[in-house]
Amino acid sequence: MAHTLTVKGQVTIPKAVREHLGLRPGSRVEFTREADGRVTLRRAEPSADFAARLEALRSIARSYNGMSTEEVMRMTRGEDWGRK
Repeated sequence: MAHTLTVKGQVTIPKAVREHLGLRPGSRVEFTREADGRVTLRRAEPSADFAARLEALRSIARSYNGMSTEEVMRMTRGEDWGRK
């Protein structure tokens, strides 16, 4: 299965390959050069550092001044968020 490289160095990953790797728009991929010269493509896993930063943000969001999600939403919409 041959594909044409664009002037920007891009190529479309065939649908069957995207489905096999579970790739969706925004997915990150990783290329690895093998000892025999082949290059492999795989779905990149999020780094541990990224996962830790994401969890830290989730913790901040969960504890926003002890407010419920609905209270925060009312506040961001400009509604009277003091009412329940």
